[in-house]
Amino acid sequence: MDKNFLHTLLTKHTECTQCPSKEEVSSFYTKLLGTLFPNFSNEVLDSESAILHTIKGLKKDLAALLISQQHQLPKSIEEHVDSFFSQIPEVYQALVLDVEAMHQGDPAARSTEEVIRSYPGFYAIAAYRFAHQLYKQGIQIIPRMITEHAHNETGIDIHPGATIGSHFCIDHGTGIVIGETTVIGNRVKIYQGVTLGALSVRKEDAKLKRHPTIEDDVVLYANATILGGKTIIGRGSMIGGNVWLTDSVEADTRVTYQTKVIQEQYTPNPTHENKS
Repeated sequence: MDKNFLHTLLTKHTECTQCPSKEEVSSFYTKLLGTLFPNFSNEVLDSESAILHTIKGLKKDLAALLISQQHQLPKSIEEHVDSFFSQIPEVYQALVLDVEAMHQGDPAARSTEEVIRSYPGFYAIAAYRFAHQLYKQGIQIIPRMITEHAHNETGIDIHPGATIGSHFCIDHGTGIVIGETTVIGNRVKIYQGVTLGALSVRKEDAKLKRHPTIEDDVVLYANATILGGKTIIGRGSMIGGNVWLTDSVEADTRVTYQTKVIQEQYTPNPTHENKS
């Protein structure tokens, strides 16, 4: 093999000795989730001191993940770790409200326990809410690795930079994409396949608001696609399945996509029937 190429690879490996692996980042997320919601834990924490001991371990884990980025961090590693864990009670309350919204919003949900344990929407929004805290602190890469872990597990892609209000309900979830500069209000419900995306993917637009704003109490049905940073879906609106929107919608508006369905008499081909 070419020596220059080998040297290039060696240099990359040498520079990346402290890069957190996907497994380490995923492990941190699942341990944190299991500490807040025992449904995801492999052990029962039977005392407050045991919980504090686990959180102390999680703080060490996060500090270790941040070592490779310490030259990029706005503050010291210790300050970032303390800031993140000081927000955990608030994140927990937000997730409790998300669970209630999914329980109330889905007739098939028998209990909040079922939502927490089995709904991909909960797993994805939990990853987002943790990652969003790290994103707000100016931490790079790790927040995206957390939400991409959830994306891989659930098919729900939420960028950690998005802003999402309380009581967020994801129904089914698979195929949902929520872009970096999306703003979502309170009590919004989103079904599978919804895309909240950008009109263009030009690199020079990276610092602009490229994704839509969804105001309070909006419902977005399956496979609705809403694009553009200037697009606003007004409060209380309902966007039907398969709708493609690049313009704003006023409050309390119902938008639907209509197609023509044809029903006619069908006679099976006898030749095909015999072959099968």
